[in-house]
Amino acid sequence: MTEMLSYDFMQRALLAALLVGVTAPAVGIYLVQRRQAIMGDGIGHVALTGVALGFLLSTSPVWTAVLVAALGSVGMELIRSYGRTRGDVALALLFYGGISGGIMLINLTPGESNASLNTYLFGSITTVSESDLVTITVLAVLVVLVAFGLRRQLFAVCQDEEFAKVTGLPVRWLNLLLAVTAAVTVTVAMQVVGLLLVSALMVVPVVAAQQLTRGFAVTLALAVGFGVLVTLSGTVTSYYAAVPAGAGTVLLAIALFGLTSVAAVPLARRRGARATEGDPSGTLEGEHATAGVR
Repeated sequence: MTEMLSYDFMQRALLAALLVGVTAPAVGIYLVQRRQAIMGDGIGHVALTGVALGFLLSTSPVWTAVLVAALGSVGMELIRSYGRTRGDVALALLFYGGISGGIMLINLTPGESNASLNTYLFGSITTVSESDLVTITVLAVLVVLVAFGLRRQLFAVCQDEEFAKVTGLPVRWLNLLLAVTAAVTVTVAMQVVGLLLVSALMVVPVVAAQQLTRGFAVTLALAVGFGVLVTLSGTVTSYYAAVPAGAGTVLLAIALFGLTSVAAVPLARRRGARATEGDPSGTLEGEHATAGVR
C-alpha cells in the first residue's frame, strides 16, 4: 500500500475515485426513486458528443462534455414534461443522437485516435492529471451541494410531483436542476469508470443499500458509503492486478449487491416478526420512508 501511495498518479486516482464514489450514488438515488435508473446511460451517450467536440475544438473534453450533457439532459426533461413524447422515447433519443454525434465528430477530428476516445468511454483513472483532478473536484463539490443540500425538496419531487406542486415547491426547476446535476455527475465519473459504465455506479450502490435500509436518509448515506468502498477498492485492485479500474469497480459493485441481497433475507424475516408482534419499528418505518426524508 505504501508503495502504491508513493506514486503521484495513484494519489490522484484514489482521490478521483473517492469523489466519484460520493457523487454518483448521491445523484443516482433520485434517479432510482423516479424510476429513471438508466438515465445515466443516456446522458453518457450525449456526453460522448461533448468529448468529441472538445477534441475537434482542441479544448478540454471535460468542460465540453459538461456543456453538451447538461443541454441534452435539460432537453430530455423538457420533452418528458411538456411534449407528447414519453420519457422512455426521449431517453432513446439521447442514446442514439448522442452516440451518433460523438462518432461523427471524432471522425472529423484530425489526429485523434480511438485510444483517446476509449479513455472516456471505458475510463482510465491512472491518466487523471492535476488539472483534471481540479476540474473533477470543483464539479463534485457542486453535485454534493445540490444532492445533499436540497435532498428534502428533490426527494419530494421524485416521490410525488403532484403533491410537491401542491406544497408549493418549484417542481419544474427542481427537475431541471436534477437533470443538470446528473449530467455533471456523468462527466465527473467518465475518467474513473467510463461513459458506458457510469450509470452502473449511479444505480448499483443505491439498490444495494435499499436491500438493507428503509428510510431515505439512511439509504442515501449507506449508498454513498458503498460507492466509496467500491471505487476505492476497484482502483486499488486495478493497481495490483493490472485490470481496468472501471470494469473492476462495477463488478465489485455488482458483487456487493449480491451480498446485500443475501443479507436482506434474514433482515426481512426479522422485520416481519416485529410487525407480527406489533412492534412499531417493524411496521411504521416503511411509511416514514415514503412520507418524507428522515
